[in-house]
Amino acid sequence: MKKNLFVILLLLATCSAAFSQQKEEKSASADKGLIKVSVFYPYSEGKTFDMDYYENKHMPFVAGLLGSNLVRYTIEKGVSSGTPNAPLPFMAIGSFYVKSISEYQAAIAPNIQAIRADFQKYTNVIPTVQVSEVIR
Repeated sequence: MKKNLFVILLLLATCSAAFSQQKEEKSASADKGLIKVSVFYPYSEGKTFDMDYYENKHMPFVAGLLGSNLVRYTIEKGVSSGTPNAPLPFMAIGSFYVKSISEYQAAIAPNIQAIRADFQKYTNVIPTVQVSEVIR
């Protein structure tokens, strides 16, 4: 009886691991070809970042401007450097996954002043932007 239970549990664990890997592969392939616009907020002494405002006001505001071109967006909160005892490289990173860079630029251009004016409501950092094509 115990042997049968062990076999069933082992089978369930194996199936679960295989399904999880398949799901990750599907997710990665679904993003291929998308454009990722990442906004990096570098950490340095004396700089501030209001994550609550960023998450609940700023990012939804910008996402709303992107319309149907937007696939999804993510928000990352920096917690540590990859090197022990090294300073945190970024306080936060916000990313928009869009279908078309030209549609993204067309949506952002007329609203750039409003977007920049909103910065002062959550940070005193000048962000760096990187636009990338998702390969995997």
